[in-house]
Amino acid sequence: MTAQTAESRAVERANQAFYDAIETSDLDGLEAVVLTGPLAESVTTVHPGWPVLRGRREVMRSYALIMANTEYIQFFLTDVEIAVDGDTALVTCTENILTGGPAEEDGSAGALVGGLVVATNVFRRTTEGWRLWAHHGSPVLADDSDEEDGDGGDDGDGGGGGGGGGGGGGGAGLLDGDGPAGPPAAVGDETEE
Repeated sequence: MTAQTAESRAVERANQAFYDAIETSDLDGLEAVVLTGPLAESVTTVHPGWPVLRGRREVMRSYALIMANTEYIQFFLTDVEIAVDGDTALVTCTENILTGGPAEEDGSAGALVGGLVVATNVFRRTTEGWRLWAHHGSPVLADDSDEEDGDGGDDGDGGGGGGGGGGGGGGAGLLDGDGPAGPPAAVGDETEE
């Protein structure tokens, strides 16, 4: 095994630990993955539909809010590419997300929603291993080519022209600001008194 391959695998494990922590609502596990130390204030995250969050404290707060407001989430990562250069690693991937909101009052599970997000994760090598420095997720919009022919999307299959659910545009639903964990109004808008 080459050194590059070993480093790529270590980065891949750190990347998977990031997603595993979110899936299991393990805030402590996520804390262990996100960069600390002198660069902690340069940690950034962009959730789909959210403003840029800067600083480890704000980033962790956002994940705590997401975890508190998401009943179920599962990531299936595809198109994973890893590049390592010195103490920095870049991971790009497609997050195939399956998520559900809070359970219904009668105890049944809430509706499941699927979506795609393309993500870029930047990791820094530390003495403790690879740590997440930046995460940026952008929703993949649905192909609207069926609706461009002017017939409202009704292709005669009996499905009607209702335009398929999921909160407009076919984005991820969960983190696009319309799902169960949309951005809180106070993030990034706080002023000192």
